[in-house]
Amino acid sequence: MTKEKTEQEAYLQLAAVCAQAEHCEQEMRDKMKRWGMDIEAQNRVIERLTNERYIDNERYARAFVKDKVRYNKWGRRKVQQALWMKRIDEDIQQRVLDEIDDEEYLKVLVPLLKQKRKSIKAANDYELNQKLVRFALGRGFDYGIIRQCLDVDEDMDFDDEMD
Repeated sequence: MTKEKTEQEAYLQLAAVCAQAEHCEQEMRDKMKRWGMDIEAQNRVIERLTNERYIDNERYARAFVKDKVRYNKWGRRKVQQALWMKRIDEDIQQRVLDEIDDEEYLKVLVPLLKQKRKSIKAANDYELNQKLVRFALGRGFDYGIIRQCLDVDEDMDFDDEMD
């Protein structure tokens, strides 16, 4: 069993971690819990990290959302669920999710659907669209925006791409 860290040791280690990358309060609490620190000590360390701006849940949420949408190609619902799991306040979640630019959001979804369309085996357009909708819903995109993208796709001629 590892010896329990002092508050100062925990603070220094967590400050170093936070200086390298964005982290939320919950991640730091989880680390301290694993180290066996009591809740009062955790609260004091968190308060110090927050006051010194090592931890800022809103700043973290902004970076998290940007990364998940751009690089992981997640939709709002999946991102929101991940933020909830990290115990980010509802008002911060809403503010940050509202900042997602609709145009950028579409720039993520449209190519994703086009790529997926190439790999799907379907008997007809209806079945193809159902599979694309399920795929995009699984990625956390809303049905309305999926439908919008599929309607745009239908206006284009994909026959020459599929041959």
